[in-house]
Amino acid sequence: MNFFVFARRILYYLFIFGFMSGSFLLGAVFFIGQYKVIDFAALEHYNPGTPSIVLDDHGNEWARFALDRRDPVQLEQMPDHVIKAFLAAEDWKFFQHRGISFKGIARSLLVNLYHGRRVQGASTITQQLVRLLFFDAAKTIKRKIKEQIFAVLVERQFTKEQILQTYLNHVYFGCGIYGVQAACQRFWGKDVSQITIDEAAVLASIMRSPKHYCPLVYPLSCQKRRNVILNSMRKLNFITAEQCATAQAVEVTTQNAKKYDGCAPHLKETLRMFLEQQVGKQQLYNGGLVIQTTLNKKTQQAAEKSFTRTIGALKKSIMPQVDGALISIDPKTGGIKALVGGADFSVSKFNRALQARRQMGSIFKPLVYATALQQGATFADIDVDEPFELEQHGSMWKPNNYTMTFDGPITLARALSRSNNIVTIKTLLNVGAKNVCRLAKKCHIQGPLYPYPALALGCVDATLQEAVGMFNVFANNGVYVEPHYITWIKDKWGTKIYKIEIASEKVLEPRISGQVAKVLTLGLQRVRKHYPPPWLRSEAISKTGTTNDSRTCWFVGSTPRLTTAVYVGPDDNRPMGKNIFPLRTAFPIWLDVYRATDKKRDTFSYDSSLQEIIVHEKTGKQLSHAQKSGAISILV
Repeated sequence: MNFFVFARRILYYLFIFGFMSGSFLLGAVFFIGQYKVIDFAALEHYNPGTPSIVLDDHGNEWARFALDRRDPVQLEQMPDHVIKAFLAAEDWKFFQHRGISFKGIARSLLVNLYHGRRVQGASTITQQLVRLLFFDAAKTIKRKIKEQIFAVLVERQFTKEQILQTYLNHVYFGCGIYGVQAACQRFWGKDVSQITIDEAAVLASIMRSPKHYCPLVYPLSCQKRRNVILNSMRKLNFITAEQCATAQAVEVTTQNAKKYDGCAPHLKETLRMFLEQQVGKQQLYNGGLVIQTTLNKKTQQAAEKSFTRTIGALKKSIMPQVDGALISIDPKTGGIKALVGGADFSVSKFNRALQARRQMGSIFKPLVYATALQQGATFADIDVDEPFELEQHGSMWKPNNYTMTFDGPITLARALSRSNNIVTIKTLLNVGAKNVCRLAKKCHIQGPLYPYPALALGCVDATLQEAVGMFNVFANNGVYVEPHYITWIKDKWGTKIYKIEIASEKVLEPRISGQVAKVLTLGLQRVRKHYPPPWLRSEAISKTGTTNDSRTCWFVGSTPRLTTAVYVGPDDNRPMGKNIFPLRTAFPIWLDVYRATDKKRDTFSYDSSLQEIIVHEKTGKQLSHAQKSGAISILV
């Protein structure tokens, strides 16, 4: 180390130490001379604030955000090893000093001097308690001096046992948890009196940084720090070498998250993270906010019930890694009525509905045909389903249909309703891949979108939120509305401090979206006979999607009241195997949601300029009635 740099550090720390010592003595003489009294009487009844409540679309509470605090416990109720773990971790001379430790300050200054940065603090437990109750976390010399003075005053008025008890009942453990009793209940589901030596060391290990050592989030980091605390307890003769070794051999575990009473745990967690950034932690947990969301509790409960049951069965029949997600939105407003981010929140907090990007597969195809209609095509137009090949990057690409068969001449209506690959690729080449990309971007598919022929087969990644927003365009007369889950936020005085501005954009003419929607009704009409009643009361549009090797199975569908997208697939995108179809995986979940919520018959409103006609699905010739074989209904 450069001598002049080292000398400068010495002078700096000596100055700080001298300044703080002198300031402390002067301040202490003044404050103590005035017999300043600090009232701790109300501490045991400390009010952590008013929790914020979250409302569903009917104004009923479905979640709340509050600090996790339990009733204080007496020091006598805490095992001796709990107290000693905190002493070993934070202040092993607690019963010897009078509030501050000048030796500790000098030692920390020397350590920090040696490392050239702050690596060690010198706060006693009394100082930490004073900081917790009376000051913010600002790292200023002024605050430090006040903290030391208050610590001396506290030591003059209260016994060590009172100070330690208050400290242990108020100390922060991360994740909104305050006090040892709350921590024990949250981490292990038991009373502090039942805590073992290794668990006591876990509690004490969190003190260095609740953000980085909370066992609910970082069990491995917590375990390393816990072992350091156990070694300190052994060196201080708080525990024996045998007890230390036994405790260190125990893996740090916690009970499976707390039993969520609820409702939409993945959405609640996403909401929590958003609100912490939007309004701050203090206001969220203490400010008594009212958060109005778009969630519909009945739809959410139906989605969670079906998702848990179906995914549980698929894990057994297909592979244990299978998971997925679901989003249901209001077609007109985009408000999210149900969101399932995965099969088990206690196992994985990853929100697949909003964060996972999956290849879209055939659910992308309606955009190809919508682009063709924009350029003057109709669903009665004919193209030929036949083998063909394209040169791609110096090699020949030979696409095929999923059935490995070809139908010959067919209408565009049949091609879309039966998810034909060949005709869809030809259609994309006819209308221009760049034009399809342009429409996809208008529908908020983030991509990246590459204007290659494989785009016709959905070779583009999207989140479930993007997918449901895109498909909803056909249920909402060509208007895109952004899926969202918050309507407004009010403070405790009833003043709106946040209001959603819904992104809405007309991306298709109602004539175009109506024609596509009418063809998308054909898919469910064919599968209806394979599923027992009850069936849907309302008219419904839908599209399936399967990616290569069944890595992802999609089902998206709408009634006039609800648009829902479901995907099923393993997180690592491995193939699920042959004969794994959306109608076996994603569709049953979708159907269960609609059976539970579709109670009133409703139909889509199509553009008044459209006319319904009956055509033959292969020849495109208009028929007089729908009784003939191969007849389908389209709008022109």
